[in-house]
This record gives sequence, structure tokens and C-alpha cells, in this order.
Amino acid sequence: MTSLLFALTIGATSTFAQIIAEADRFGHGEDSIQCLQNISLYQDHVKTKNFREAYGPWKAVFYKHPAARIDMYSVGADILRALIKEETDPAKRDELVEELMKTYDRHIEHLEAVNAFRKRPLTRLSIMESRAHDYIVHTKPLDAKKAHTMLLDVLNMEPSKAGHQVMLDLMQISSNIAKKNESHRERIIQDYLLTSELAATNLKNARENMAKGGENAATYEKMADMWDKVKTNIDGYFINSGAASCESLQAIYAPQVEANKDNLEYLKQVINVMAKIGCKDQEAYMAASEYAHNIEPTAASAAGCANRYYKKGDSEKAIEFMEQAIELETDDAKKAEYSYTTAQILFTMKQLSKAKTYANKAISLNGSYGAPYILLGQMYASNIKWHDEAAMNKCTYFAAIDKFQRAKSVDPSVAEEANKLISTYSAYTPKPEDLFFLGLKKGDNVTIGGWIGETTTIR
Repeated sequence: MTSLLFALTIGATSTFAQIIAEADRFGHGEDSIQCLQNISLYQDHVKTKNFREAYGPWKAVFYKHPAARIDMYSVGADILRALIKEETDPAKRDELVEELMKTYDRHIEHLEAVNAFRKRPLTRLSIMESRAHDYIVHTKPLDAKKAHTMLLDVLNMEPSKAGHQVMLDLMQISSNIAKKNESHRERIIQDYLLTSELAATNLKNARENMAKGGENAATYEKMADMWDKVKTNIDGYFINSGAASCESLQAIYAPQVEANKDNLEYLKQVINVMAKIGCKDQEAYMAASEYAHNIEPTAASAAGCANRYYKKGDSEKAIEFMEQAIELETDDAKKAEYSYTTAQILFTMKQLSKAKTYANKAISLNGSYGAPYILLGQMYASNIKWHDEAAMNKCTYFAAIDKFQRAKSVDPSVAEEANKLISTYSAYTPKPEDLFFLGLKKGDNVTIGGWIGETTTIR
């Protein structure tokens, strides 16, 4: 035995002399031999998934030589997770969970020393994210409020650098609390705003980098796919929380909007959340929009004001605000939506010529937007009289059908609606014999007069 230990000492000193001199990672003499033996033991046991046998030698190294192995912390977490999963005694299980948490704490305590040996140093944030996730997964019963506070603290450390898991964990916990406690519903809105915006930013960045091409394009494509799924799951947690219905948001925000009518940041938050969920018809959204517009006019606030006045029956005022929204908006797709909405309001006011102008403006801003074409077709079909001959007036339906067909060709999402309208109005087109007496037949062109002013083909 003495000869064996002597040989091990010579071998260890020869192989690890430089490393020991630099960092004292394994200790000295007999201490270093024991350390290296324990490392070898727990590594062998981990390879065969014999975690219970790996626990002792790993622990002996972990608590005495904090920088001996850079993977010692992740391996230790794997060992403890396996033991937690196997443990049936609740008290012992709790002790193992506590030790797992202390493993993360010790990693953070010695992070600088351990990072000195890593090619890619770990951050305190990444360790805290893993710690919070393991706390949630393995703590039974889980204190949801404590978990929520822990996750929020981690996410707020460096929000722009946070990983996807902490975002999903926060929304899952927050959603579960909100389902049982209505007083938490305003809090989950804050959580949703934070996580959804971070996920959206990461998705946008990944897509932009992917579009640049290059050798990393495939990696960015995977990242974009991952963040897209994360964003979808975040939306799902919020929707399932019970706080995402328009009625719930109205109840939460109605008293708050009046109290914060001079607080622009709060008003913007209300507008943002309610717009995302599709609650623009709620009074809280419209009131927040008008208050925000008075402080700092934006396209979104102008559109909210327009909606409020339209609901009140003041269409003229609604049009004024919609025109402001179009002027203030810089994104063509949104500008097209505002133009389309303006055309809709004008249609209800029977200002057909002006409505047509705004519908065409929407089309010019977004050529793949089918809704304005649908609206034009409906306007044409609503006012067909432009000629003394009834058959000529019925040719207006051909012009309407042209718009419906165009709508589905540029925007498949409106195809079902367009096909129904084509089927409906095809029944009202003039009969061949009526057109025959006017010197017209299938294939001839007819220019529809009046405010429509378009040429169509008889079929």
C-alpha cells in the first residue's frame, strides 16, 4: 500500500504539477491524491448512472476543492436531481432539495475562481436561472408566491440577457396564481408585458441575423424558431390565466385609468395590453387612449380616440382622429389598417366616394391586404344605380365581384368570405337577353359610371 501511494504521488505530481502551482485546485500531497481519486470515482459512477454511489466522492471533492473541476457543479446538480427523484421520504427529499440550492449558491460564491479555468465563463444570471428552475421543479409543496418573487428577481437582474426558461417559468407560476387569486391579475399583466416584449425582441434579433446569411444562419434559424415557440407559450399562459379576457381587463383597468390620467407610462401600458388582447372596444382602452393622446399624441392613441367617439355616435369626430392616426403612423402596414378603418366609418356615413379613396389608400400601402378589396366590393354592391337602364345598373355587380376575386388572390385569409360574397352577388348580375337588347354580350367591357368609375367585363 505504501509503495502504491508513493507511485500515485509521483504520478500526480508529475502530471498536475503546473496546474497545482497555478491554482492549487486539487490540494497538496495526500490531499491531492484523495481529491483525484474521488473525482475518478464519481465520474465513473455518473457514467453508469449510479448516482447514489457517486454522491459521496463528489461531495468530498465539492466541499473541499471548489475549483477542482469546472463541471463539478453541473454534475453535482445532476446527482442531486437523481437522488431527489428517487427519495420517498419527504423530510430527506427536502434536505436534498436544500443541498441542491446550496450547490448553486456555492457555485456563485466561487464563480470567479472557477471561471478562470473555463473557455466560456458562466454568468451569475445563468446560474440563478437554473437555481430558480430547479427550485420550482423539485420543491413540494411549492410556495408559488415565493417562487414568483424569486423568478422576478432573477429576470430583473439583466432582462436583455435572460434565457427563455426563466420567462416561461415566471409566466407559468404567475398564471397559476392568477387563476386562484384575482388580486394577482394586474401583476400578471406586468409579467406578460415584460416577458412577451423580451421574447419578441429576441425573436426579431434572431430573424434579422438569420436574414444576413453566412455560416451562422442555420443557428439563428433554430434560435428564431425557439423564440417563436416561447412567445406563443407566453401568450398561452397569459390567455389561460383568466386575466386576458376583455371583461377582466376592463374591470382591472377602469378605475386605474381615471386615477392615472396624467401618467403617460401607465396609460401606454393599458393601451398596449388591451390592444394585444383585442379589447379596443372597451371603455378603459378608449379612455386611456384619449388621456394619452392629450399628453403625447401617437397613432395608437389617435386610433383609440377615434374608436371612442365612433362608439359614442360621433362619426365626424372619429374620422378626425383616424386621419391623425394615419398621419402619425410610420409603419405602412398599420397605416393601411387605419386607412381601412377610416373607409369603414365613411361607408357607414354613406360617404361612398371618400370611403373609396381611403380603401384604395389602404391597398396602396399594403398590396396583400384583402379586407379593403372586400369593402370596395360591398360598397359597389350597396349602391348600383348609375344608369337609366336596369341591366346596366346590374353590371355594377360584376365590378363588385372583381374586387372580391382580387381580395382572395392577394390575401388567402379572406378567401372564404370572398367566395361567399361572389356566390351571393353572382345571382344578381344581368341576364344575357337583357344585355342583348343593349348591344352587349359576354366578354364586352362596361365602364361603371358615377362615383365608382371602373371598367368591368361582362361574363
